[in-house]
Amino acid sequence: MDLEGLVAELHHRFDALVSARERAIPSARRSIRSSANSIRAVHRGELDRADALIEESRAALVTGLDAVIDHPDLRAAGYLQDAQKEYAEAHVTRALVAGEPLPGPGDLGVDDAPYLNGVAEAIGEGRRHILDLLRTGELDRANAMLDTLEELYGVLVTMDYPDAITMNLRRATDVSRSLIEKTRGDLSISVVQKDLRDALDRHADELRGSS
Repeated sequence: MDLEGLVAELHHRFDALVSARERAIPSARRSIRSSANSIRAVHRGELDRADALIEESRAALVTGLDAVIDHPDLRAAGYLQDAQKEYAEAHVTRALVAGEPLPGPGDLGVDDAPYLNGVAEAIGEGRRHILDLLRTGELDRANAMLDTLEELYGVLVTMDYPDAITMNLRRATDVSRSLIEKTRGDLSISVVQKDLRDALDRHADELRGSS
């Protein structure tokens, strides 16, 4: 065995891995940061700004994935999967708030497990949007959003596969269920409060009409 040649070959392969990793990590971080900022812009109603940030996230994610294209083991590294998850969450959140069709993993160019975890995270963002709608009295839109979140949960709960394959999706699904239940309670309280206010207003109108 040519030990010297073997050592040189191993060094070459590990150097290539390290180089790919060092290019991918900063790109993943940029993608995650842009996705988070995009979600904040969505909640502020700044959809054009959100779209620009989503595009920044996409470009950074593509750069990171391209850096490891010859190293499939690195593609499955946590930092790149997290970036894919956050990118999917940003896209799904934007679609939920805008009332647009939800993109699939193929549309976004992300792997299935990060996509599903992004959907689970987006349910939390959907709850936040519902609370905003309740504060402005938009109960019909809030109820429609809750229906959509329940449909998404219905998809997640069917993904009964090992955690090692789904990036611990089961835990994220359990959190989603809890958030939906809390949101349903919040919406029910708002409906009761609205009905009570309406009844009081009608009673006040009747009193004024009889005086």
